[in-house]
Amino acid sequence: MTIEEMPARTEDQARSLSTTAARQLATTTKSVPQMQAISSRWLTRALPWVQVNGGTYRVNRRLTYTVGDGIVTFAINGGAAKVIPLELKELHQLHEFSDEDALAELGRRFEQQDLEAGTVIAEFGNPMDQVVLIVHGKVNKYGTGQYGEQTMLGQLADGDFFGDDTLIDPSAIWPVTIKTVTPTTILTLPRAALDQALDRVPELREHLERVATDPTPAQNRQGEANIEISSGHEGEPELLGTYVDYDVAPREYELSLAQSVLRVHSRVADLFNDPMNQVEQQLRLTVEALYERREHELVNNPNFGLLHNCDLKQRIYSESGAPTPDDMDELLSMRRSTKLFLAHPKAIAAFGRECNKRGLYPDPVEVNGHRVPAWRGVPIFPCGKIPVSPTQTTSILAMRTGEKDQGVIGLHQTGIPDEYEPSLNVRFKGIDDQSIISYLVSCYFSAAVLVPDALGMLDNVLVARQAD
Repeated sequence: MTIEEMPARTEDQARSLSTTAARQLATTTKSVPQMQAISSRWLTRALPWVQVNGGTYRVNRRLTYTVGDGIVTFAINGGAAKVIPLELKELHQLHEFSDEDALAELGRRFEQQDLEAGTVIAEFGNPMDQVVLIVHGKVNKYGTGQYGEQTMLGQLADGDFFGDDTLIDPSAIWPVTIKTVTPTTILTLPRAALDQALDRVPELREHLERVATDPTPAQNRQGEANIEISSGHEGEPELLGTYVDYDVAPREYELSLAQSVLRVHSRVADLFNDPMNQVEQQLRLTVEALYERREHELVNNPNFGLLHNCDLKQRIYSESGAPTPDDMDELLSMRRSTKLFLAHPKAIAAFGRECNKRGLYPDPVEVNGHRVPAWRGVPIFPCGKIPVSPTQTTSILAMRTGEKDQGVIGLHQTGIPDEYEPSLNVRFKGIDDQSIISYLVSCYFSAAVLVPDALGMLDNVLVARQAD
């Protein structure tokens, strides 16, 4: 009989144990439960965490005079934009004016204009004859250098405004030239329309006249109450007396929290704990999810999140859309001792493309055994919690950290009851009638920006690849 003629061996005739049968008696080598949502959480690791006894942290600062340089919000219906009356209080001349009807009268007189890129809105030296609110788009401010050359002095974008000195000074002139960079929608209040509104609302006219005549309090360039100091004098002149004025209503940060109730059936906890403790693994994954939510809140929470608590004067815009080395240098120049950048991975990739175009290859730096991208020696940490808009724009944060350096700090409280990890506790809630064991898992945290220049933002950064 040849090999081809030999009958095939059936399962019943097998001479050795099959792998399928052998698995019934073997203990498999297995991993602990895996979780794809766990990220590097660089922000949590980079922030210095400060103990907050009592659950509240007060940031005492020197007295700062409020100027109301905020962002104006608009109501947009289709292609028509209208200013929300109370949003006009963001103009510092109207900051203390609370008559909503009068502000509505003023807001109705704004006129919408849609401008092409390259349009000059205002020209240096000409009379300042209108208040301009930017609904959407980007504009550049240009000035004249010492030798007559044109220099770019800054950028304005959605919600910014200029020409507000028109409200109190009929003889004001434009201090800079302002030109659109992208197609831009603006609302303008011409001088004639302003005069009509003031004629109809005498209370508004009286308020603006009072603002125009009130002396500006002595302050330094950061807006803080001045400390009078004499220097360079000789002999025995009378020295200036002074004191350091404090903010009488300092901001207080209460610890926020993230919570979840972990439920495990008693049968699972009793019978399926070999080789891994089921409650322990369930708790481990729940804690990881809480830590992910903590970092999300540190970035996005409207009360204490970094994106919402960056001072308006510390926000700049990318010059060309994508984040360039020049943009990053500008962001660095706005504060001392910048410790880190925080950016979405797509923003880091976009910055890398801009460096490649210029033939620049920044050296990475080593942080806790990890090599991370850097610019000017400052690490750029990835953070997927920073949102990317549907238009593929995002933000890059730069910060100084630590209490001693008047930077950004994390807040927590250790030593809480039933503490499982620092500022996180697990409390047994009981067993219900369905034999479900419940545990309350709570994590307490917050963040504080000690002085405004500790945190800066490069906003409206384009991360999409541009077509060649």
